Amino acid sequence: MTTTRIKTLCLSGSAFAALSVGLLGLPAAALAQSGPEPEATVDEIVVTGSRIQRRDADSVGPLLTLTAEDIRNSGAVSVGDLLQRLPSAGVSLNSNGTQGTSYGASSINLRYLGGAEGSGNRVLVLVDGQRWVDGVGQRGFRDFVDLNTIPLGMIEGIEVLKDGASAIYGADAIAGVVNVQTIRDFDGVRLTARTGITSEGDGEQYSATANFGRRFENSSVVLSASYAREDAILTSDRDRTAVSLVPLTSPGTSPRGLFVLPGLANNAYFGTAAGFATSTSPATAVALGGYGAGALADDSFRTAALPGDLYNTQAQGLYSAGPSERYGVFGRFRAQLTEQVSFHVEGLYNRRQSNQLFSPVLLDIGGTSGTIRGFSLANNHPFNPFGTANGVPTANALTFAATQAWRVRKVLTDLGNRDNIQDVETWRIAAGAEGTFTALGRDWSWDAFGSWSRNEIQSSALNGVNYENLFRGLGSPASCLASAGCVPINLFAPMTPEMANSIRFTTREFNATELFDVTYNITGDLFTLPAGPLSVAAGYEYRQNKAEDRPDVYANSTPVLLSSLYTTTTAQTRVPTVGEYALHEGYVEFAVPVLADVPLAHRLDVSLAARYSNYDTVGDATTVKAGVGWRPVEDLLIRGTWSQGFRAPSILELFQGGREVSVQAIDPCNGGAAARPTLPGCAGIPANYNQANFNLNGLIPGVTSGNRQLEPETADTFSAGFAFQPGAVPGLTLTADWYDITISDAIASQAAAQILGLCAARAGAFCDLVTRDPVTGAVTRLTQGAQNLSEIRTSGVDATVRYEFSTGIGRFAAVLDTSYLEEFTTVSPDPTGGPDILDERAGKGDRSRSTYPHWKGQGSLRWSDGPWMALWRGRYIGETTDVVNAVKDATTDAIFYQDLEGTYSFDRYDATVTVGVSNLFDEQPPASYANAPINYDIYTYDARGRSAYIRVGLQF
Repeated sequence: MTTTRIKTLCLSGSAFAALSVGLLGLPAAALAQSGPEPEATVDEIVVTGSRIQRRDADSVGPLLTLTAEDIRNSGAVSVGDLLQRLPSAGVSLNSNGTQGTSYGASSINLRYLGGAEGSGNRVLVLVDGQRWVDGVGQRGFRDFVDLNTIPLGMIEGIEVLKDGASAIYGADAIAGVVNVQTIRDFDGVRLTARTGITSEGDGEQYSATANFGRRFENSSVVLSASYAREDAILTSDRDRTAVSLVPLTSPGTSPRGLFVLPGLANNAYFGTAAGFATSTSPATAVALGGYGAGALADDSFRTAALPGDLYNTQAQGLYSAGPSERYGVFGRFRAQLTEQVSFHVEGLYNRRQSNQLFSPVLLDIGGTSGTIRGFSLANNHPFNPFGTANGVPTANALTFAATQAWRVRKVLTDLGNRDNIQDVETWRIAAGAEGTFTALGRDWSWDAFGSWSRNEIQSSALNGVNYENLFRGLGSPASCLASAGCVPINLFAPMTPEMANSIRFTTREFNATELFDVTYNITGDLFTLPAGPLSVAAGYEYRQNKAEDRPDVYANSTPVLLSSLYTTTTAQTRVPTVGEYALHEGYVEFAVPVLADVPLAHRLDVSLAARYSNYDTVGDATTVKAGVGWRPVEDLLIRGTWSQGFRAPSILELFQGGREVSVQAIDPCNGGAAARPTLPGCAGIPANYNQANFNLNGLIPGVTSGNRQLEPETADTFSAGFAFQPGAVPGLTLTADWYDITISDAIASQAAAQILGLCAARAGAFCDLVTRDPVTGAVTRLTQGAQNLSEIRTSGVDATVRYEFSTGIGRFAAVLDTSYLEEFTTVSPDPTGGPDILDERAGKGDRSRSTYPHWKGQGSLRWSDGPWMALWRGRYIGETTDVVNAVKDATTDAIFYQDLEGTYSFDRYDATVTVGVSNLFDEQPPASYANAPINYDIYTYDARGRSAYIRVGLQF
């Protein structure tokens, strides 16, 4: 047995094929082998899903393995991009643009069990079997790992366990475990470079890695550097995202403005018609210019009407895919201290810079009308077109007082597009020791490991509005003159740079997460049974998680001039947060060989595990896991597991301060009570209510917060399946696994669309979380917060068919990997005391960024012959429902992406040149009314379209 405890499963050729018999569903690239290779020597290994060293990994639960070659051949440019293609992956944060909440982060959400849209907080992400620090974000820290903090160049392989593993790894491993394996010790230099571009000439991608390794007599060193850049794609440059599917039924906000000006209608001096510039017939500027003097002022305005006043805010430079630039360095030094003990130390630094472009501020202010109220415009203001400064006699000049229902809505193009910018830095320092010893006549292996890691983000949001300065700039000339720095503001014509600068506001914020982790493990054989050795692993872990959030002080201050009901700026406010928790854990695991080489039992193995956790926040808990692997004959493995899961509330869920959000959701009361006579919760809403005319292009304003009263959630996971590799058909493997997961006291927030839908359909207590403007009907506040729902239930089947064979024209490897989602039900308590509310999502896509197709799959066919290789990949996402609407049918269509790739390998420097095309037939994501205004689920589909790339690699 080797003296170093091996923690990875990175075998090649026939050794890999033999070992993967028991693995569930390998993806297209993972199953492609270039040809026969010498058989590798298999020492004792530890694979994800078990802490026990063993020579037979077949009894481990549903496991997927990706090698370094698989990662290269996937065409992916990041860890998240690779993992999110898996059929078992649900909606996950990715690089897609400005309609979501990723802000440059990336996540993996197995089984759709993430606690919030795109979150991965029920998936445990490990690096070399050890925990990784949680992510940070534009509007507060995260409670899951940001995959973009792991440089691609340091990765040797990835294992994905699609099974509950809390008893082995602790909290968060409810949906599964992702174990990223770093590069092993080697001698030489490995270089790769990749560049790509879409067929539209945008979305350029550049990446490069440089790895150096050197092994000495008793030590080794590995250094890795990575760089990746992805350029933007604009919504206006793709047909699917250029214009919102939701039609405007009344004129929307534009740079020319929409004006409600009491006293202007039927005005004899100006000669205006009845109803002019009223709430039912707002006025707009005729052109983006000035206005006439005196009685001619009104001639520069007209009643807004469609289609002439249709304005598309999505065309104003918004990102469909946001730009990102990442670079990272990783190093490890390992030394053999004695024949039995080795030591290693490693360090990492990673930096990500990303940004998202939004439309300019959609200003909505007024006296007793508008989103932000209490403003006034004096009759002697220098930029009141209907005031004395514009030549209107005092007797005829109009004042728009704070007590009047005047209103101005305007797209502030003078300030420029809003731009959110993130600068994220990750540090990690770790050290460990591994060794062996002999006790009780047996060989034992041990390891000890400690790490400290930290994520920090400096974020800014450019081109917002300072409401206090705007208030001063619209106030009386005398007050403005007496206020230092006050500049009178013109809302009726283009602003000067001085005006724009005086009200422009940049939000600057900071948040961070920190992890300190210490572990110790020991594994060996207790004694030998007739069927083989009874193996055991045991260990201890101490972990401390910290997080802090420091939002912009001024943006979160109470207004001085405006009512405290409103905010000081357009920035969304939140309460500063500091939180931490610590825990102690211990576990034990047994691998019990029951039968071997007897009739109907070539092998029968049982695995048992238990873990005790003690948190300083929620107390203690014990979880257990049991599994069985039965081989009635050598070719067939029948396996099953039952496990308990446990997840304590995260720092985010416990301590997050109240935070304003803008939620993408379709308001079922759009069009008012007249258009929704069967929905009691829409009663009293006026017929001219159009969601798109309020807040930020129709987004729903809300507030969310943590909850210190949360209890831990628990889970029961069952899985059963088989792996069949018939000896009569070499190279053929069939696997299938059924899973059933029930999470009790699940920590989650009800989806905004669910809250709005229940309010509309049932009214009464169901509307307690929804506040509307009594005049306009617009949602002014939707309350969400973490709570212990009754439960979440999900079940389904994963299946894989793989076949590798050789012919006279080369070697072929084919794979089909599929996943069927049978059920995904959220059970919530009824606020009126009635039966629980069941929300079944399987097969549905009628909520924003929440697509749950029954069927997903991917496949590949690879051919190789000598230095040549060709690869076809396909990825299928099945159809789902959509919101019932008048624009399209209530279905989100299925889609099938296809890729082609070719590689030629040179003998010199082991150089390779690869040319590929992703999304060969330029498939655009299926249209989704529920995801307007972006029109597709950005966490499920890709709007890049066809793209080509070239990749070069060499080593020496």
